[in-house]
Amino acid sequence: MNTSFFGELMQSISERGRALIERGRGRYDGAAQPSETLVELCEELLSGRGEASGVALAREILARYAALTIGPRIAFFEALATRFGPDNARIEAAIEAWRAKPSDATAAEVHAAAEPRRQELLRRLNLAPGGTKALVAMREQLLSALAHRDDLSAVDADFVHLFTAWFNRGFLVLRRIDWATPAIILEKIIRYEAVHEIDDWDDLRRRIDPPDRRCYAFFHPALVDEPLIFVEVALMRDWPDAITPILAANRATISPDSAVTAVFYSISNCQRGLAGVSFGHFLIKQVVEEISREFPRLSTYVTLSPVPNFANWLKRERAREGASLLAEADKTALAAVDSEWWKDPAATERLREPLLRAAATYYLRAKNRNSLPYDPVARFHLGNGASLERLNWPADLSERGRQQSHGLMVNYQYDLGDIERNHEAYAEHHTVVAASGIRRLVRVPATDLVPAKE
Repeated sequence: MNTSFFGELMQSISERGRALIERGRGRYDGAAQPSETLVELCEELLSGRGEASGVALAREILARYAALTIGPRIAFFEALATRFGPDNARIEAAIEAWRAKPSDATAAEVHAAAEPRRQELLRRLNLAPGGTKALVAMREQLLSALAHRDDLSAVDADFVHLFTAWFNRGFLVLRRIDWATPAIILEKIIRYEAVHEIDDWDDLRRRIDPPDRRCYAFFHPALVDEPLIFVEVALMRDWPDAITPILAANRATISPDSAVTAVFYSISNCQRGLAGVSFGHFLIKQVVEEISREFPRLSTYVTLSPVPNFANWLKRERAREGASLLAEADKTALAAVDSEWWKDPAATERLREPLLRAAATYYLRAKNRNSLPYDPVARFHLGNGASLERLNWPADLSERGRQQSHGLMVNYQYDLGDIERNHEAYAEHHTVVAASGIRRLVRVPATDLVPAKE
């Protein structure tokens, strides 16, 4: 009700503002005048109109932007980068004033002068009805352009800066997703599931309706009925080592009161335009709080996580000569991953040990250019304070699982007593907190590792 009232209020302000603009321009029919380019309208918005006319102008800008094709859209991003950056003359004057008389006031002016003009432009565009949703969509399109246009990275950094504030934890609302959730949201859960595809409505119901299953999502008041991120949870009696028993249509339901383990088996981000704005660690921590209150017997919190980059990494390491992280004997044995090994139990068993050694090497020694673990899912969970506890193979024999990870999945554990310690070890030293069973599979310098709690 409050969100609806606020939306209607902003709509009313916008409509009144349109009348004011109509008087000022002589007309308002949505057609662009020769001098009224989108960039000029943005300059007009920054010039300091009143609240009502400013909201209406922001609405007009967003409407015109939404009608742009790819070429003009990229030209608009170029204008944001070149014409709406910081005011260099103002920065120089502010710095000189601070040097002449350092004070809180002159320091504040340096800070204000250094802010790109496009940040204030985005704030004013956000005042339009539906402005937040439109800007998230705009940033998604910017990300597509950014793949080929590094010169637009400063614009993207400003989006992330503002979104981080607008979507901070204080504004997020945790909601349980169940079979009584409105269909418009359930349809989006099906569409946004990024880890284990949901086949149909029956499949969705098996994941959210039984008493031993839970699904939670974060929402933001400005994006009505649009989940930001959601997690699917299985309540179990033991740790899982494969995904099929969790998703099976004919699985046996257990009483949640008999469960001692909560398994986070799928975490999906829903809004590409919010990439780089982290919600996941807040989501996991709050879900742990929610389900531990509901089921006090739960004592273990683990994931069953995919390994999306393992197959590509393994292919490169097998082809590498000389400096490969893999032993030559394992390279030879791992040639079997290119066969249909999952159809042959004997071939599967021959592949087990070399593949698990390769998996341990991948987690403990493969780094990206920032000296962080190469695996993005590992970076997420280790950064949140989890520990890498188990390598499970074969655990996902779906076509996607075989293509991405040769069937490998892993368990990260969220031990409530060790989360802060693990997080600090990772944040300060990029250490991989891993169980001894995984460490024994590969020789790694002791300085690179912090043992997980056994």
